[in-house]
Amino acid sequence: MKAMLLRRIAPLAVNPAPLEPAEIPVPEPAAGDVLIRVSVCGVCHTDLDEIEGRAVPPRLPVVPGHQVVGRVERAGEGVSGVRAGDRVGVAWIFSACGACRHCREGNENLCADFVATGKDAPGGYAEFMVARAAFVHRIPDAYSNVDAAPLMCAGAIGYRSLRLAGIRDGDALGLSGFGASAHIVLQLVRHMYPRTAVAVFAREEGERAFARELGASWAGDFGEAPPGKLRAVIDTTPVWTPVLEALRHIEPGGRVVVNAIRKEEGDRAALQSLDYPSQLWMEKEIKSVANVTRSDVREFLDVAARLPIRPSTEEFPLREANAALLQLKNRKIRGAKVLRIS
Repeated sequence: MKAMLLRRIAPLAVNPAPLEPAEIPVPEPAAGDVLIRVSVCGVCHTDLDEIEGRAVPPRLPVVPGHQVVGRVERAGEGVSGVRAGDRVGVAWIFSACGACRHCREGNENLCADFVATGKDAPGGYAEFMVARAAFVHRIPDAYSNVDAAPLMCAGAIGYRSLRLAGIRDGDALGLSGFGASAHIVLQLVRHMYPRTAVAVFAREEGERAFARELGASWAGDFGEAPPGKLRAVIDTTPVWTPVLEALRHIEPGGRVVVNAIRKEEGDRAALQSLDYPSQLWMEKEIKSVANVTRSDVREFLDVAARLPIRPSTEEFPLREANAALLQLKNRKIRGAKVLRIS
């Protein structure tokens, strides 16, 4: 089968084409697994974090990709509830142990044995992949394959971030960065919290204009101040400076939710400029988002289909995965990027 392989870690500035086209064997599903014929796979900023070495190193060589949509080709021994022909998705959570305290309490995203799709197990930048049957998700009929792909991570992690923000209808919310996840969160907020005003912070005017199109009440650059104080800010940027700026804009007792697996090392010095009285005092919080659970993905897919949420997407053929990653790195973003596999 055709696949794109990551063989070594390096910044895109050093190696702008980190993924190599390859012909590799079609994997065999073990007991409890399903073999999926991949239709599409979303391109996520977490893929960049893995490729450039900010995340815990993947098991090289690896097939990246964790926003997968396809059809079950066949099931391994002992699989029930999923059968050949079913249209399913695979998210960042490939598996968890199911037995530890976190798993028992419904927080499998915190499991020490959390296995990440496209990092610890081969992902969706290939014509076929194997997944644990208990961790695949049925795709609502309301969505095409391409529209469903960004829902598997950008949407699901955005949904978790919004819940962790703890806002109520009418609370002002900020979105720092406006890529694949934030443009879905903005749509969620407009449906779930119709009285909530959303302020968007983004570097490029094109991103700010897109935010206004989707209903943002205000959009400005990271150094600008919104019209009023915000109850919470969800940060999706790869750097620390916007987090520190967000702390200035939240009200006492407010929260900044950091929706990013890692921040870039070159911006770490920004943390040294944290001014406690003006930024963190008055019981303000910084809360990280770690991974997703199966219930996050399934709840979000149900909510998204009912509202409905409509992601903006841009398609690339599998062989142009490197071009899609480079555009993402260079902030050439309007919605989500999706690889067409078959």
